[in-house]
Amino acid sequence: MTINGWIQIAIFCAIVVALVKPLGGYMTRVFNGERTLLSPVLHPIERGLYALSGIDGRQEQHWLTYAVAMLLFNAAGFVLLFGLQRLQGVLPFNPMGFGAVTPDSSFNTAVSFITNTNWQGYGGESTMSYLVQMAGLTVQNFVSAATGIAIAMALIRGFSRAMARTVGNFWADLTRGTLYILLPICVIYALVLVFQGVPQTLSSYVNATTLEGAEQSIAVGPVASQLAIKMLGTNGGGFFNANSAHPFENPDAITNLLQMVSIFAIGAALTNVFGRMVGDERQGWAILAAMGVLFIAGVAVTYWAEAAGNPAFAALGIEGGNMEGKEVRFGIALSALFAVITTAASCGAVIAMHDSFMPLGGMIPLINMQLGEVIVGGVGAGLYGMLLFVILAIFISGLMVGRTPEYLGKKIEAKEVKMTMLAILSLPLAILGFTAMAVVLPTGVASLANAGPHGHSEILYAYTSGAANNGSAFAGLSANTLWYNLTIGLAMLAGRFLVIVPVMAIAGSLAAKKRVPASAGTFPTHGGLFIGLLVGIVLIVGGLTFFPALAVGPIVEHLAMMAGQTF
Repeated sequence: MTINGWIQIAIFCAIVVALVKPLGGYMTRVFNGERTLLSPVLHPIERGLYALSGIDGRQEQHWLTYAVAMLLFNAAGFVLLFGLQRLQGVLPFNPMGFGAVTPDSSFNTAVSFITNTNWQGYGGESTMSYLVQMAGLTVQNFVSAATGIAIAMALIRGFSRAMARTVGNFWADLTRGTLYILLPICVIYALVLVFQGVPQTLSSYVNATTLEGAEQSIAVGPVASQLAIKMLGTNGGGFFNANSAHPFENPDAITNLLQMVSIFAIGAALTNVFGRMVGDERQGWAILAAMGVLFIAGVAVTYWAEAAGNPAFAALGIEGGNMEGKEVRFGIALSALFAVITTAASCGAVIAMHDSFMPLGGMIPLINMQLGEVIVGGVGAGLYGMLLFVILAIFISGLMVGRTPEYLGKKIEAKEVKMTMLAILSLPLAILGFTAMAVVLPTGVASLANAGPHGHSEILYAYTSGAANNGSAFAGLSANTLWYNLTIGLAMLAGRFLVIVPVMAIAGSLAAKKRVPASAGTFPTHGGLFIGLLVGIVLIVGGLTFFPALAVGPIVEHLAMMAGQTF
C-alpha cells in the first residue's frame, strides 16, 4: 500500500460526500413536486407524458396498488426486452447482422436488466445489435434505476407520514426520477464521455490491418449513452465484454474517476433525501456514516490483500503486489477501490477481473453483495436495504431494554419485523440454495475453470451477484449455459422482487401509524452508538448467514495459499 494510493481513495470519498447535500436537496424538491431549475423545460413534458398515458400524477396510491403497478411495469419491460432479443435478426440498426439471441440467454438478459442486475453471460459487442443495446438495454438501465428510486421514496414517505393511507404514485415517481434526475445528468455525462474519447456512433464496426498484416474488426457503437446510465443508475452492463477495462469504455483516469463517483452519487445522496423528508438531516448522515464505515473497512482489506500479493511470488523475489487481471493504467489501488465500489453498489462494472484477486481481496466483493449491497447500494435499493437493517437494529435494541421499539416516532411492531425478515432472508435463500445445487450437479460444475475452493468461490460469486442484483462476475465461470441462465435468472428475480414487495408492505404499514412523541426512553438514532449498533447488526446477520459458505471458499483458499498449496 502507498500514500499515493490512499490519497486517490481519499479524493474519491471527499467528492462523494461533497455531492450528498446538493444532490439530495435537488432530489427532495423533485419528489415533493416542488419547482426546480429544470421545471420550466421539463414540467410541460411531464404533464404531457401523464396526459398521453391517461395518468393523474397527483392521485396517490395505496402501497398495494403502488406495488402492483411496479410489478406490471417490470413485467412489460421483460416482455419487450425478451422480444427484441429474439427478433434481433430481422430488426433494423443491426450493421453486423447478428442473429436472434437464444431463448435461455434472452430470458437471463431480460430478467437481468429489468432487475437492475445487468449480469451478462454474453459478449456485448459480439451478440447484441445497436437497436437492442439502445431500445432494450439502455432503456431498462433508466427505468430499472428509476424503479429502485421510486421504491425508496415510497418507504421514506412511510416514515415521514402519519395516519396516511397512501405512499405516493408509482407512475409519477418513475417519471420524475427518469425525467428530472437520470436523463439530465446522463445527457451531460455522455457528452463528457464522448469528449474524452468514448465512441457514440451508429456506423458499422471498423476494419483495420494490424502490424502483422492481419485483419481486425474494431467494435464501436452507441457506447457513451449506455455507459453514462449504466454507471449513474448502478446497472453495470457494458457495451463491451471487457466492461470498464476496455479503453473505449474507460479511456483515461478522468473517465475512471467520473465512473466511480457516478456509481455512488445518487445512492449516497438518497440518505440526505431521507433525512430531509423525515425532518432531521442527522438521520440521513447517521445512515451514510454506517455505510461509510463498512465501505472504508472493505477498501482497506482489499487494498491490503492485493498490495501484499502472493507469498509464493515474494519467495521468488517478485514484488509489487498482485497485478494479475488488473488494468495497468489504474494499478492496484484504483482496481481495489473500483472493485469495492462496484460491489458495495449494485453495479456490475469492473476495471479488473475479480477472479484474479487474492482470496481475501475477492472475498470483500462477495461480502459486500451478501450483506444486501447496503453500503450505499444500488440507486434506491441501497437505502431501502439499509433501512431494513435499521428496523432490525431498532427491534433488537428495544428487546435489550424491554421497551417497544420506535424509530422516528413510529412504533416498530410485529408486522414490520416479519416483513423485514422476509426481505432479508430472501437473499441467502436464493444464494445458498442455488449454490448448493450447482456444486453437486454435473451441469453446474462443468462450467468451472478452477478446481478446489476457488471453483467454489466462482459459483458462490455468480449466485451472490445475481441475487444481490449486482451483475459483476469472477469471470472464471462459463455461465452462458441453460442451467446458469435459468437459475441465475431466478436468483435475480428473487433478489429484486422478494425484497421490494415486503418493503412496500412496510411502507404502507408505517404510513398508517400515528407519530409517537419522543420521550426519555427513546433511543437516539443519529449518534455514534446507533451507528455502531447498525454496523454490528449488518455484519452479524451477514456473518451468521454466509460465514460457512465463505469458509470453504476464499477463507480456506487463503489459508492454503499461506501454507504454500496451489490449485
